[in-house]
Amino acid sequence: MKKIHFIITATILSFVALGASAQDILARQAPIDKTMRTLDTLALRSAVEREESRMPGSALYEDWDNRYAHRATELPDSFRINLKHFCMPCKSRVVTSNFGARWGRAHKGLDIKVYIGDTIRSAFSGKVRIVNYEAAGYGKYVVIRHNNGLETIYGHMSAQLVEENQNVKAGQPIGLGGNTGRSTGSHLHFETRLCGVALNPALLFDFRNQDVVADYYVFHKDTYEREGQAANALRGVIGNGGYAASDVRGETMPGGGEIRQNTRRPAVAGTFTQQNNASASRFHKVAVGETLYGIARKRGITVDELCTKNHLTKDVKVRPGQLLRY
Repeated sequence: MKKIHFIITATILSFVALGASAQDILARQAPIDKTMRTLDTLALRSAVEREESRMPGSALYEDWDNRYAHRATELPDSFRINLKHFCMPCKSRVVTSNFGARWGRAHKGLDIKVYIGDTIRSAFSGKVRIVNYEAAGYGKYVVIRHNNGLETIYGHMSAQLVEENQNVKAGQPIGLGGNTGRSTGSHLHFETRLCGVALNPALLFDFRNQDVVADYYVFHKDTYEREGQAANALRGVIGNGGYAASDVRGETMPGGGEIRQNTRRPAVAGTFTQQNNASASRFHKVAVGETLYGIARKRGITVDELCTKNHLTKDVKVRPGQLLRY
């Protein structure tokens, strides 16, 4: 009887010991599993970032082609466009021409009043697809494909500050305001496109308030045109966009569909940062071998001031032909 009792007791103890051992193994394994899940998440995030760097908006676009400004492809029935981490393409609050039908032609973007030399910035992070010149339309223009699926077009610039296939961050300077191409006054022609199809930028951007309209815009193929018309009433031109009649004179233009304007600053207070024409045109074109320090010394300003005006860091290498505001 004692022998049987001993055997039972030993068996119970062995099971208890095994249970404790199993619990210890599970306890030790838990941090390892958590670490592996973290590594899997990081690896997935890294893979997504690499894909976006290679071809932003890959969920919507099958190719990456530098030969055309835009080409319409099949639109999704619906698509959520992330508008977070944006930057307004310019500081101007003055819309001079709306998206839509204008004097018998389709105007595929917004015209924003800027002056020659004003900084134009990338609206979102992405990759530069086109840097080109079109004499009969956009003039000097840049096309950027963004990680959120949009493509933005910036037309009539006086200079382009980026190169094709270059990755850019939201807010990075990509060009300078100008009056190139089929345009008779300085302004920015700004387009937003999805799968090559033009969307009214007023669906996404509120230039008067220098903000996006929401964190997301949900595109619906059946309703986006009607929504675009409604957006003009909410965020488009009021009257003549804040200009006196003598400052904005409408004329139909092909290509980007520009509005005729002169470059005289309107006597409207509080709509944009006031600068005189002399200060707006003070730019230095970088020559071969020049550095930030040499340019600052030549122009009589500090390197810090030069970097601040051009959103640069002191260790950046400027390239020949680059225009720097001073």
